[in-house]
Amino acid sequence: MRVITATFSLMAVFLAATTISHAQMGKEARLSPHDTLHAKDFTVTYGRPYKKGRDIFGKLEPYGKVYRVGADEATTITFAKDGTFGGKPVKAGTYTLFATPNQSTWTIILNSQLGQWGAFKYDQYKDKDVLHVDVPVVPLSTPLEQLTIAEQKGNLTIAWDVVKVAVPVQF
Repeated sequence: MRVITATFSLMAVFLAATTISHAQMGKEARLSPHDTLHAKDFTVTYGRPYKKGRDIFGKLEPYGKVYRVGADEATTITFAKDGTFGGKPVKAGTYTLFATPNQSTWTIILNSQLGQWGAFKYDQYKDKDVLHVDVPVVPLSTPLEQLTIAEQKGNLTIAWDVVKVAVPVQF
């Protein structure tokens, strides 16, 4: 009887583990740490990849190609009320945040399609872009190891590797 009970218990554990593992299939696993910036009137949730000795912009993230501004699922930005982003009007709500990096300027993109994983299907949803704003690249004197998004003096700043960009945000 003990052998049957032990066998049944092992089978139940195996079945539960298989079911849990199977339920996780199809979900992308997060590969980087994540953070949420809580500014006064907006919130940004993003993956924070590390440089790890790599050349980021122009190499790992090619110039002229849409970038997810982070790691894993697309970065989201939520505005608590209507305002301006890069001098352009934006309604309260949640958007995905993308960028097209170039050597001297970045185009920052707000897109209304939520739930995207990275920028892999961006082209399918580019018709849902809410706005594009061009911002200058500011070189950093010291490389920044981990992608960092912050609010500084009324700007949303994105900094990583040897560059930083700033988008004015007003409410």
